[in-house]
Amino acid sequence: MDLSTSLVAVQGYGNAGYYAAYLAKTLFGCKIVAVSDSRSAIYNKDGLDPEEVQKHKTKTSSVKGFPGAKEISNEELLELKVDILVPAALENVITGKNAKNIKAKILVELANGPTTPDADDILYAKGVHVLPDFLCNAGGVTVSYFEMAQNFAMYYWDREEVNKRLARKMAEAYHSVLHNSKKYSINMRQAAYVVAIGRVADAMKLRGWV
Repeated sequence: MDLSTSLVAVQGYGNAGYYAAYLAKTLFGCKIVAVSDSRSAIYNKDGLDPEEVQKHKTKTSSVKGFPGAKEISNEELLELKVDILVPAALENVITGKNAKNIKAKILVELANGPTTPDADDILYAKGVHVLPDFLCNAGGVTVSYFEMAQNFAMYYWDREEVNKRLARKMAEAYHSVLHNSKKYSINMRQAAYVVAIGRVADAMKLRGWV
């Protein structure tokens, strides 16, 4: 998929949602066509400027009423014809009832548990590539580990070094999950569990616990 031509919708325009939109646009050239918060969802087929939307939200406490955007419902946002859908707000928003209506090719879970188990099965059957929440959200704890390692060593990295190491770790984690998904013909969430449990089991063996 060419990310520079990809359309993105973000449900939940808090800290995670805003930075997802901002980085998708600035790093990859994606077009952000819809965002939402608890009060409203807005849509513009020609694209939204994440920073301008954030300024509007800071000023008015909501994305509602952003100039040039059409107001839609959060439910409509989830079912938009986009390439990438980012649920970054609430759990259980994609269910067995609406999963069949999801048109995105990639689902990036920034909220905790936005997809129900029955929806997972439907999305997998539809060929939607789901990046599970505990894979997507691993960056924060990874950088916390980096901070701990630096403190122990009493040697500190600059931002460029931290970002480089984080990118490598996240890429390795993603490809490990993807490999297991293909190897066992299971969805990405199940594959992430396989990787995680396998690492715990390996650690237990190395420590002589089993």
